Amino acid sequence: MRRLINLRPERGSRLLLGLLPFVLALLAYLIASAARLADNPSDKLLPSLATMGTALYQMAVVPDARSGNLLLWVDTAASLARLGWGLGISAALGLIVGIGVGITPLLRAGLAPFIAGLSLIPPMAILPILFIVFGLGEVSKVVLIVFGIAPVIIRDMQQRVEELPGEQIIRAQTLGASTVSLVLRVVLPQVLPRLLDALRLSLGAAWLFLIAAEAIAATEGLGYRIFLVRRYLAMDVILPYVAWITVLAFAMDWGLRALSRRAFPWFGAGSTRGST
Repeated sequence: MRRLINLRPERGSRLLLGLLPFVLALLAYLIASAARLADNPSDKLLPSLATMGTALYQMAVVPDARSGNLLLWVDTAASLARLGWGLGISAALGLIVGIGVGITPLLRAGLAPFIAGLSLIPPMAILPILFIVFGLGEVSKVVLIVFGIAPVIIRDMQQRVEELPGEQIIRAQTLGASTVSLVLRVVLPQVLPRLLDALRLSLGAAWLFLIAAEAIAATEGLGYRIFLVRRYLAMDVILPYVAWITVLAFAMDWGLRALSRRAFPWFGAGSTRGST
């Protein structure tokens, strides 16, 4: 008797099953939009695809009357730059501090409780403090992303290091490896793919902190634009921007996953359920 838990779709079926929820969601939106527009052609809550397409064209192709910029691409570049700095700094901190705390008992005793405490502070609660200390420029936005995800990545890296087989550490020391050599040749190669996984899992939170910071204090950015046009109930702009953010986040997730598979093909090779 074949059990549901053992049924595995083929590649083509897997693709269709993955697309099915998106198609159903789009179909539900089209039905709801058509119903509202039939009652009120001026309804702004659920604009038609044609209306959203026109608005997206205006944002992406037609230069802005005031600045002459293509707003969608200017906003995208600004947001991705902030996000890139935040993720890059968080990854570096996670790798360096996480390995240090995980491999060194003295650092673990001194820093682990502090890092755990930082990871429990709601990042949005300190956003006003960041604006006061760092001003309303780029630094405060990047710091919010770092504060929000770096402690979590550090704790994850620490746990991964502590999970490494103790025999490896003992054998390396027996063969005369110094602490630096042990980290570089034993620990680092094994935790790098886990760092990429930690970044993938942090993408959602990083986007959340970015959008929040841009909504409060920015002159360009995807979050800034969404909160700017909300006062006009411009759902024909907001919904495409939200969809675009989703596409960018998905592309980043896919890129990190592809990088992990190409750079570390051995990682997860023994998994019986495949990657997500």
